[in-house]
Amino acid sequence: MHGRGQEILLTAHECASRIGLSIRALRLYEKHGLISPRRTSKQWRLYGSDEVTRLNEIIALKSIGLSLRGISKLLRGQPTDLAQILALQRDALSDTRSRAERGLTVIEALQTKIRSGTSASVDDLMTLAKETNMAEPLKDTVAWRRYEQMRPRTEIAIDTALYDEYAGAYETADGTLSIVSHHDGGIFYRIVGQSDIEIFPESETEFFMKVLPVQITFERGQDQRVQHLRHHQNGFEDHAFKTDLDQVRNIEDAVQERIREQKPLPEGEIVLRDVIEEHARGEPDLDRMSPALAVLAEEQKDFIQAELEKAGKLKHLSFKGVSQVGLDIYDADFEHATIEWGFALTHRGRISHLYLRQTP
Repeated sequence: MHGRGQEILLTAHECASRIGLSIRALRLYEKHGLISPRRTSKQWRLYGSDEVTRLNEIIALKSIGLSLRGISKLLRGQPTDLAQILALQRDALSDTRSRAERGLTVIEALQTKIRSGTSASVDDLMTLAKETNMAEPLKDTVAWRRYEQMRPRTEIAIDTALYDEYAGAYETADGTLSIVSHHDGGIFYRIVGQSDIEIFPESETEFFMKVLPVQITFERGQDQRVQHLRHHQNGFEDHAFKTDLDQVRNIEDAVQERIREQKPLPEGEIVLRDVIEEHARGEPDLDRMSPALAVLAEEQKDFIQAELEKAGKLKHLSFKGVSQVGLDIYDADFEHATIEWGFALTHRGRISHLYLRQTP
């Protein structure tokens, strides 16, 4: 071990043994351009905090099933972001823990069944195999997708004539509407009711936002015409198909009118009461939500349930107004707290946005 100023530098042997890798693996990662250890005057390799942080990143990506070639393609020339690595590792470990807990639940249920003299059915055995297959790689999990969506992107120049092909209105299966427009030399994307955000090309079909970790991919049908897009955000990918632009603009006008007049949704209070009751039981109705919101709701249900337990019984709901992006805002008075809730519905009645926060 060597000290240089305040930094501790490790030899290849020290680095490999302390992390649990082989020296051969260190050489392989160096060959792929993933790490660049410093050298002594005798050409001994030394590994500092930058190299060890990058090794953590490589290990995290390998744990979710990504090949070394894929890791090299993803990381080469990109700086290491420790916060992203920690988020990836945390999500991956949480996913593993959840899978283990589901597997244990299946095993305990089968043990109880067998002890009672009942034979395991084929369905029981199929479920057992699925839920106890811990060797299944974690690639394509929320953890991986979040990591990939958060990585730095590089803007390239493409033929802007393509922008007119991408422009139009799009709708997801749950009724979330978006509009892609081409003006002022750029291409812009917005969810209906919200503001335009410029998107920038990283390939002829893949675009990204600079202000948010969001990517948009345009896809063509067999006739080579643009038929749908994919919205990548928060570890989720949502598919939206091209639809009638005039109809979507009419829906958008109705949203803007509701914002101007501060007019609540007719069924809004009923929807919110149901949402609060479901979360208080720890059983949010995920089928009533857009897929992206359902992922977040499942992750946060325990936290929300704990907050509602502390708040006590719901006493009264008060409509406060409509936000600038079309969310209905309510104050919910509980026995021990007041909590502000905001939510939005798609034109098909699915909950697309939901938040809560304590008020003073």
